[in-house]
Amino acid sequence: MKTKYLIYAGFITPIIFWVTLLICGLILDDYSHSSNLVSELGAIGTETQFVFTTGLVFSSIFSVLFIIGLYKICEQSGLNVIPILIISGFSFSILGAALFPLPLRLHGILGMPSVLLFLSPLLSLFLWRKEVIPNIKQISIIAFLIMSLGFLVFMPNIFSDYPGLKQRTFHVGWTFWFIYLSNTFVGLNEKLIKNKLK
Repeated sequence: MKTKYLIYAGFITPIIFWVTLLICGLILDDYSHSSNLVSELGAIGTETQFVFTTGLVFSSIFSVLFIIGLYKICEQSGLNVIPILIISGFSFSILGAALFPLPLRLHGILGMPSVLLFLSPLLSLFLWRKEVIPNIKQISIIAFLIMSLGFLVFMPNIFSDYPGLKQRTFHVGWTFWFIYLSNTFVGLNEKLIKNKLK
């Protein structure tokens, strides 16, 4: 598969994820995206369990394809691969959360690596050169801050009535990060191809 198609998976991953959440939320009459957690959509016995699991599995698969594409470009461009490898923990966690739904104990355990995803934009701030990755400093800070807001879900006394909304700020953050990386690395891939043709 061509590298550019792998990178396009970074656009597809969040689309699948958010469409899955939207569909499941519409199916469940008493579900609120602001007050209910994402995992509740796939809890054992819910009528949305299959749809939720399927959506997250596909999100995980496309996320892995995305990582492969990014990794290839990093190697060709001489960029540090650590910010990319961190995303693999997220891919693993959403797969684990899908295959082991609430209230299974493994759901929480396998879902934990996703909380480390904020390190991807944070480390890129220090490890990637702005000469190679445009606007990396500004974008990485924004992505880091948005994802970090998701940690409010571990603070029940803050916006106590909106745990779902707090959790979704994390998902908005990685969505923003994925789209930025996809767009930037598609352009970087084109530059590499042009340089090879010279």
